[in-house]
Amino acid sequence: MRNDDSPHGLVPESADEADRVARVALTTVAEPGHPTIWSMVQHDGAPAVLDRLLNGDAPDASLRAAIAARTANGDVRRFAQIALRRAQRIGARLVVPGDDEWPAQIDDLARLEPSPDGPVTRDTKPPLCLWARGDLSLREAFPRSVAIVGARAVTSYGNHISTELAGELATRGWTIVSGGAFGVEAAAHRGALAANGLTLAVLACGIDRPFPSGNAALFDQIIAHGLLVSPWPPGTEPLRHRFAIRNRLIATAAGTVLVEAAARSGAVQTISRALDLDRPAMVVPGPVTSAMSVGCHHILRTHIGARLVTSATDVITELRRADG
Repeated sequence: MRNDDSPHGLVPESADEADRVARVALTTVAEPGHPTIWSMVQHDGAPAVLDRLLNGDAPDASLRAAIAARTANGDVRRFAQIALRRAQRIGARLVVPGDDEWPAQIDDLARLEPSPDGPVTRDTKPPLCLWARGDLSLREAFPRSVAIVGARAVTSYGNHISTELAGELATRGWTIVSGGAFGVEAAAHRGALAANGLTLAVLACGIDRPFPSGNAALFDQIIAHGLLVSPWPPGTEPLRHRFAIRNRLIATAAGTVLVEAAARSGAVQTISRALDLDRPAMVVPGPVTSAMSVGCHHILRTHIGARLVTSATDVITELRRADG
């Protein structure tokens, strides 16, 4: 936690500002979606929960230890104020539940339950806040959104399918959601941009340091024609465990399409979360000889709710079926 900036001018002066600062501070003491903290905030409000936790009154020893470790580096309220100021400098904004822009679909994450022997193990609830960078409204983007996810080590087949599928869906008025990674995700964003459509990238780090840095030019285009979104404050590093949290946010799109994935991959995790949320989960089949199709075929074989799609028309048909 860095304290190398001044928070002057951001001292809370209202209940609304105190709530925002508290939500950001709580995101620094535990990862977004922490079930215990989320439940406490729903019951008592963010400022009261922050006071309670900073006073050492956490419900369990592991949470107390985590909070002690994260607060050892400085005042989390001051850090929150610094994060708000940094966001303002780069034209970003904080969005919280109750704001007109807050996307209601995100709240469906409250239905996910952790399982000690399953893939959903922790941090399953909705984030306390979201950071957004770009002119597109989150509330406008999410209702007509399609997530396209898949392998980083994309083949020429997967790159072509991702680009064409995203482009056609964007042309037909759908916002393309993905994670900004190399491979299928970057191809999906580029396909939407090439069609003059809208696209949204959900990051596993702060919105002031998009990852991977090799996609910097792509992220600039996304800011100009869509949104960068993150549940973490500016300055947050893209640590490995944060990608699972990011994947759950991507899965709150109106539907998810899997294009190429190895047997164990974050993309398979994302479409599994879409299935858990009862969202349309769609899979593009691939060559049976390709290692990058193993994850796709596994989902089709083991999940009765997953649908095989080969075109944008197929995707829209599945989305409309779920909506009606």
